[in-house]
Amino acid sequence: MIERLLFLAVAIALPLGLAAAPVQADSRFDEKQKQEIRKIVRDYLIRNPEVIVEALQEMRRRDEAAKLAVTKKAVEESRDALLRNAADPVGGNRQGSTTVVEFFDYNCGWCKRAYPHMLAAVKADGNIRIVFKEYPILAPSSRLAARAALAAAKQGKYREMHDRLMRHRGALDEAKIMAIAARAGLDIAKLKADMGAREIAAAIEANLALAGRLGIRGTPAFVIGSKVIPGMMRAGDYTAEIARARKECAERKATVC
Repeated sequence: MIERLLFLAVAIALPLGLAAAPVQADSRFDEKQKQEIRKIVRDYLIRNPEVIVEALQEMRRRDEAAKLAVTKKAVEESRDALLRNAADPVGGNRQGSTTVVEFFDYNCGWCKRAYPHMLAAVKADGNIRIVFKEYPILAPSSRLAARAALAAAKQGKYREMHDRLMRHRGALDEAKIMAIAARAGLDIAKLKADMGAREIAAAIEANLALAGRLGIRGTPAFVIGSKVIPGMMRAGDYTAEIARARKECAERKATVC
């Protein structure tokens, strides 16, 4: 009976502030019994403080598992928007069976550090498709650069513009963006006209909304398989995450992931 009371009391006390918590879970206990339970819990936890640590670790584990489940569901529900949005530029092997979706900002230093690692992983594998999601959140010039990159696609030069913007060091402004565009061989007058296109603004807004649904708040962020991966990754990280995604696809008997 004492053990049952102890575990019931622990279950009640831990979430509500340990021994200070009121014991109200079972109306069979009178006030004297509740006081005894509180004392048992208090004495037990003082003698075994590691129980608190274990309980907190379990709480964190469950919280993380719940968050991952929510994210996985959001990714599955957004799969078309992630993989098959015609407004998104695509790189790597366009027929690749595995896709890396990247949300990035041209003013993001970590995005620029991750970029060569992603290219190295894609080149080494040979069967990876990249979807570029313009996600300009860091500065007004980020949106200007995103519009310029998407407008460059109208001249068949998205990758040239993207590559130069990603390799640029330092903050961007309109003059620097236009200078980069000129070096990429773009018709600047046409570029400026195309940057105001309604579909370009719509594509950026769609990416912002999609990131919100996936819980993405910063850059870089990657979606590989069912997983959202925030932050900088190195070539080996891409390789490991792609292997995981392919295993997921095999288990689901999916041909594209």
